[in-house]
Amino acid sequence: MLDCKQKQYQEIRLEAFQYPLKFNPKQVSFGRHETFPIRYGWLSKGFQALMENPKIFNDDNATVTLGVGKNMVSAIHYWLQAAQLIQQQQDKQWQATPIGKKLFAKADNAWDPYLEDEASLWLIHWLIASNPVKATSIFWFFNRFHKHQFDEAELLNALKIFVQSQIKGKRAASTLKIDVSVILRMYAPSMNERGGLSEEALDSPLANLKLLYRDGKKFFTTPEARNIPYSILGFAIAELFQAQPHISGINLRDLIHSEGIWPAPAAVFRISEAHLLNLLEELTANYPMLYELRDSAGIHQLYRKCQLNELLPEQFLQHHYASLENAA
Repeated sequence: MLDCKQKQYQEIRLEAFQYPLKFNPKQVSFGRHETFPIRYGWLSKGFQALMENPKIFNDDNATVTLGVGKNMVSAIHYWLQAAQLIQQQQDKQWQATPIGKKLFAKADNAWDPYLEDEASLWLIHWLIASNPVKATSIFWFFNRFHKHQFDEAELLNALKIFVQSQIKGKRAASTLKIDVSVILRMYAPSMNERGGLSEEALDSPLANLKLLYRDGKKFFTTPEARNIPYSILGFAIAELFQAQPHISGINLRDLIHSEGIWPAPAAVFRISEAHLLNLLEELTANYPMLYELRDSAGIHQLYRKCQLNELLPEQFLQHHYASLENAA
């Protein structure tokens, strides 16, 4: 059991937020994925290549090393940034983030270098969908677009309105259209003419999370009871506390429904209020020294019981992957 006094996780603590969780209209990016959603093996392959050669993404031989075309090299580089697995230093060199090393660095006894544990996919999804700086359209889709049934044209129109009203500077309509296409291809499994999964659907690991469903030209996203480990939820909530050091409690409605400024775990993970409460009960039961649910005048709030330097997001991940290793 974890408590506020344990310090063994200090060594893997993430550096101060490279990409803020809070939406800032002056810090956004669109269309940097070269039209490609994440594909199986890309994050692991790109990360390992960077470990061997910090200049790989500026290397003329990158296409040979990674075994993909030039545009795909750029896409891999982008998704590693969007998933917060690599970061650029002041000298313009790229290096692994602490969480990137823990997940993928084989030399450091990595947690899950091939993304074989579904919890890792939920983690990658959170790291992207809570990153308004590098993945603005995806952040918007999960935290600001709340329609449960829509088609591609409706989604594109909503994104255009958001950009026109909230973003500093103009963005090309063609760029936004590509962003919408990538979101749908990355999260909604494509079906072939026989009703089975198409080969393209198998290319995107995040489609396995089934956060989006496709029926002809219509898409559906319905909050439900998904198989999300409570430790991944604990990590997400701890990040929200770290990003808002002045608060000691978070209202449950802010964990359920995002206004588009801060990411809301229930919105990002597409889970219902009832399922969120179930996960929070598991979370507080397993980490009673870290979190506490309180009900005051009918208002549910989740409180941290630790100081911020003791409530580290990474300890939830460390605990999760350690439990898998012990069970093996």
